[in-house]
Amino acid sequence: MLCLGLVTACGSDDGDGDSAANGTDTGAETEAGEGADEGTEPGTEPGAGEEGLTGPTVTETASSATIRTSMGDIEVTLFEDEAPVTVANFVGLATGTQEWEGQEGDEPLYDGTIFHRVIDGFMIQGGDPLGSGMGGPGYRFQDEFTDELVFDRPYLLAMANAGPGTNGSQFFITVEETPHLNQLHTIFGEVTDPDSQAVVDEIAATETGPNDKPVEDVVIEGIEIN
Repeated sequence: MLCLGLVTACGSDDGDGDSAANGTDTGAETEAGEGADEGTEPGTEPGAGEEGLTGPTVTETASSATIRTSMGDIEVTLFEDEAPVTVANFVGLATGTQEWEGQEGDEPLYDGTIFHRVIDGFMIQGGDPLGSGMGGPGYRFQDEFTDELVFDRPYLLAMANAGPGTNGSQFFITVEETPHLNQLHTIFGEVTDPDSQAVVDEIAATETGPNDKPVEDVVIEGIEIN
């Protein structure tokens, strides 16, 4: 299962949890994070798709966004042409226009969430409303792969998942080339600004505890769509 790639965490066999992928063991989201150090992929959204929501239902995309974190801003270029559904989902969850499980009013999903899984030399993973690696928006959607977009360089923005067609809200940013993730995780953006790359590197180097979770929370204060 793909989860094994990103984060062993991918979640349990029932799809709970999302993993990224580091090619060895990142335990992104195994069941409740167990075995987090044994995965190689970012992980999937636990239970995503089991709440009865249909999504993503939004269609508005954007070409760039700013992920504002407690450690600095990360400017990302979004690949709206190559991954329109994924970008629209990201934009909708960032602005609150996309409905998600547990949403209050037009509350954005990402505001106040954390980077719950960080592996130096591999990736930083966030976007879970529960902060455990087992949360998601309450729905799942398809992958968007192209031959042109591959993990041949660092600082790529991609979706964590628990297997084919299990994308939700969790995403990760790589810090190295990760070719073992090709055709397993949808790439939908890139961090090209040197200052933003430095922030990603700083987050990746933060001290972590069990399940690769930072000892001190690295908070996503909000995501501004440009």
